[in-house]
Amino acid sequence: MSAKKSVNVVTLGCSKNLVDSERVLSMLAKAGFEAYHQTNDDTDIVVINTCGFIGDAKEESVNTILEFCEARKRGDISRLYVMGCLSERYRDELRDEIPEVDRYYGKFDWTGLVDDLLSDSADREESISADSEADGGESHKETASRVVTTPAHHAYIKISEGCNRFCAFCAIPLITGRHHSRPMEEIEQEVSSLASDGVKEFNIIAQDLSSYGLDLYGGHRLAQLVDRLADIPGVERIRLHYAYPADFPMDILDVMARRGNVCKYLDIALQHISDRVLTNMRRHITADETRALLAEIRRRVPGIHLRTTLMVGFPGEEEEDFNELVEFVKEQRFERMGAFAYCEEEGTFAANNLPDRIPEEVKQDRLNRLMALQEEISLEIQQQKKDAVLDVIIDSEEEDYYVGRTEFDSPEVDPEVLVKKTRQLGKGDIVSVRITETLPFELIGEPLP
Repeated sequence: MSAKKSVNVVTLGCSKNLVDSERVLSMLAKAGFEAYHQTNDDTDIVVINTCGFIGDAKEESVNTILEFCEARKRGDISRLYVMGCLSERYRDELRDEIPEVDRYYGKFDWTGLVDDLLSDSADREESISADSEADGGESHKETASRVVTTPAHHAYIKISEGCNRFCAFCAIPLITGRHHSRPMEEIEQEVSSLASDGVKEFNIIAQDLSSYGLDLYGGHRLAQLVDRLADIPGVERIRLHYAYPADFPMDILDVMARRGNVCKYLDIALQHISDRVLTNMRRHITADETRALLAEIRRRVPGIHLRTTLMVGFPGEEEEDFNELVEFVKEQRFERMGAFAYCEEEGTFAANNLPDRIPEEVKQDRLNRLMALQEEISLEIQQQKKDAVLDVIIDSEEEDYYVGRTEFDSPEVDPEVLVKKTRQLGKGDIVSVRITETLPFELIGEPLP
């Protein structure tokens, strides 16, 4: 065993959690720990970064904690720490129910984790050596106070935390608190550092991109931020995730249309289109306003690909409301769309005020029908790309293909492009590819000479 303690950081949930884990990995490495992310190798200590967004995610987090508690009982690990969204919201309950965990941290107080690890460690003096070399594991590179765990050519950039919207169904404000923007200069410094280290693609994330700057600068600043990031040398792609439709910052559209390295892609969760359901959801937008917004986005950014998320089975959703949603999806033909069935989250307005009376089988049937429709739409949109030449960033290599993505595809959630091996390519290369075959969730093509 190494003289330094080894730590495995396990990340559950979204990319915003991943950014927090990357910062933890950097802190651990600087303190002299051998820090790894989601390794299968034996380590002394495990840190679990939990998700608490919806029921399935909470169940996965609890099961993961219990799994590592068993590993500790077997002597496979010596200590276990838990942080993140689940423990932010349920810390007292978790302490009572799973006392085997050494320490619990929330969403924001995990900065004390390393000091606690050092104080808890039997070999503290060895670990705290001031000149110990940072070690983030073989496949990770420490940059901008983060150990980047994604492929070296792309990274997530979290520009704010929290949300002020308080939608009826959503527990995020109860977990993360009020919206808080990061200063532009701090974000610029982080992106510049990552770009100088070889990161080309930056996926901008937040619970609510639309509100960026309101708290810090007294007005919308997303467009100004993205414009400044696009000027940084080495930044070849910027992609925007999780905008809110109400009070949308329209000036970001001008930046998207004007800047070649800002992807024509926007992730904007709409949830529904029925005015009755939108009102019950407390979304602060109407069906007509939603359609007007989408029309303006498509008018000002030709060729944009929109990703949205929709919800079925919200309390009070009648069959006519669902049918209106179906017609909306047919009308809008979203390039990317996900959907989920409503799940009651304790403490939310809906849980306290709107009884969940729609049977689960009805919710699931509506969900299946909606996603079947979207699969048809996705295939038709993919087929329109046959013979097109698209710029593709290479993420990985398989036996018969390189695997990459266009500017219209976010990592892990969107379609991939399988690039035939007619010439040598490397990870992070951006190459022009002629599309030869289309599938609902994949494209196949050949790189141009």
